[in-house]
Amino acid sequence: MNCSVIGATGYTGIELIKILVKHPNVQISQLTTRQSESISVRTLIPSLSKDIDLKIETYDFNKVKNTSDIIFVCLPHTEAMHCVKEFHDAGKIIIDLSADYRLKKASLYPVWYKTKHAYPKLLKKAIYGLTEINRDLIKKADLIANPGCYPTGAALGLIPLLKNGLVYQDDIVIDSKSGVSGAGKKLTTATQFAELDENFYAYKVNQHQHSPEITQMLETVSGEKVSLTFVPHLLPINRGILSVMYLKMRPGVTEKQIENAFKQCYEKEPFIRVKPQEQFPELRHVQYTNFCDIGFVADKKTGRVIVITAIDNLMKGASGQAIQNMNVRCGFAEEEGLI
Repeated sequence: MNCSVIGATGYTGIELIKILVKHPNVQISQLTTRQSESISVRTLIPSLSKDIDLKIETYDFNKVKNTSDIIFVCLPHTEAMHCVKEFHDAGKIIIDLSADYRLKKASLYPVWYKTKHAYPKLLKKAIYGLTEINRDLIKKADLIANPGCYPTGAALGLIPLLKNGLVYQDDIVIDSKSGVSGAGKKLTTATQFAELDENFYAYKVNQHQHSPEITQMLETVSGEKVSLTFVPHLLPINRGILSVMYLKMRPGVTEKQIENAFKQCYEKEPFIRVKPQEQFPELRHVQYTNFCDIGFVADKKTGRVIVITAIDNLMKGASGQAIQNMNVRCGFAEEEGLI
């Protein structure tokens, strides 16, 4: 399969290139940038083999369309929707790593992304690419909306409990900490070294744009309205997200039931690793991998269950999951290129 990466110079684009050059079932046809001059991919990623002579070139729609079967769109939020529409109309398989096709309700985009969605009808055709939950839909999808990093880590930890009705869906607290690469390459004061080093703080408290995405996924799985509090934090590290979720157990729920819910949901999943009871994930165990590690503990005194997940925000939270979705869509082994 011939694949192209639109927006190849960002963090997610770079991660995709690293995986794709080693993937046995695909070849890279086009790597594009919005910059006016071409860039040698080995200049951007010096660790690549010296026999790789790919160029990242100025975006040309027709060039990409004529040489690609699969297109990864790694453009910023609100800038990807037009590009995705053009390639969808051209009959291509698209995996969009922006948020532009994740939300089903067009009315949410002006609220959370400060822009009106230009193609509300296309939103209905997009399949949300949380592979473990939507695998059967992804197999037939031509437009896959790759999930955000925070929603991936949070949802994978919460879905087994909500799906089995073990916790109350109207009292969920999600406390997440992310490495700075989650903010992308755009220069801001908050991500400068002097501001971030030896520092740690919450941001966009209850206002983060991933909130409706998390809510949408959980309501789809549970079939009920979900109410949650989501607080993201910025860690002084490059990559990784640790999420801690606090939920109220329904009366009579036991720790064994919780354990069984995770086991039944994930025991056959290649990239989900559920820890033994009262053992908890660490970022260093998932960095540079496509794994999601999950740990939990039930607190009988308070009636709460605490779930902790860890992912690499650039892999399972972005590019790794995009490759996982490509593998499923194209009929390749799901782990191909990722293990």
